[in-house]
Amino acid sequence: MTGKLPFRASFAVVVRAGGLVAAIIIVAIVFDLFNAAFLSIDVGISILRSMCSVAILGLGLTLVIISGEIDLSVGAMYGFASNILAVTWILGGLPIYLALPLTLVIGAVVGMCNGILSTWARIPSFIVTLGSYNLLYGLSLLVTNATTFNPVYPPDGSNVAAGQLKFFVGLTRQLGAHQLSAEIFWMIGAALVVGFVLHYSLFGFRLYAIGGNAAAARLARLPVDKYKILAFSAAGVLAALAGILDFSFVQTTQPDIGLSQTFPVFAAVVIGGASLSGGKGTIIGTLGGAFLLAELQTGLAVLSPGPYAQQIFLGVVTVGAVGLDIALSRFRSRRAA
Repeated sequence: MTGKLPFRASFAVVVRAGGLVAAIIIVAIVFDLFNAAFLSIDVGISILRSMCSVAILGLGLTLVIISGEIDLSVGAMYGFASNILAVTWILGGLPIYLALPLTLVIGAVVGMCNGILSTWARIPSFIVTLGSYNLLYGLSLLVTNATTFNPVYPPDGSNVAAGQLKFFVGLTRQLGAHQLSAEIFWMIGAALVVGFVLHYSLFGFRLYAIGGNAAAARLARLPVDKYKILAFSAAGVLAALAGILDFSFVQTTQPDIGLSQTFPVFAAVVIGGASLSGGKGTIIGTLGGAFLLAELQTGLAVLSPGPYAQQIFLGVVTVGAVGLDIALSRFRSRRAA
């Protein structure tokens, strides 16, 4: 019986991945029927660029969900990172070369605090990170004084060195004839690093075990709290990275930026196969979920059916993904019995 369990788990992953790939293909075909230009290199690059922030945020959220916890603050951390970078660099005069790592460190600290409150204080992570979501938004309003920042046009009394501006904007510069954003390569690099850690290291193996059965992991003397705190910290760093990169690409930031990211990120992770009960999820799945959402967003933008359409599709796809996860879980339970 136990020898068949890996096959069952692999079968479920293959079914979920196959369904995601099929959905991506079907959506592309449907949109192409309405607009023959949809299946083109330029649109494909646009989709890849659109998925970057959700994908990078989703990488961190995947780690947290696999550990058996939830992080609702990733979108707010994304916005707080871009705002704290703007304030320390543009207003505070801190060189960009120091402001960037400082912002990443702040992301790690925020994630660590979420993890400590969720593990050591035993406060449900849903409550902790919901509070963090509002706290970070409030801090964004406070540090920016509810002001929008653009390094190209800094506020009166502030000065941004041309070399530093060139370096910052260059983080997401356009490459090649098709204007391929460097942000795509940042996303791929982050996915490779997180994927290696999750799928090919002892940390990842133990994280799956902890999320699958935390009580058994404690009996096996695994450092459950430490691993969960590390997962939250990684989510904070990745959220900060996504905020920095989008700030570089758009070249503007405002206090409420990122607040609308929370649900799409959760949708991408769940669509990609992660289970809210913990112990399941893959980096490829998260990237696939982010790609599907970006594909829907781009296609609907081309067709312009109305502002309601994207939200309807997002809700339907998310509910469908959760329903599929529940069905597969029940199927595995019946087979195991």
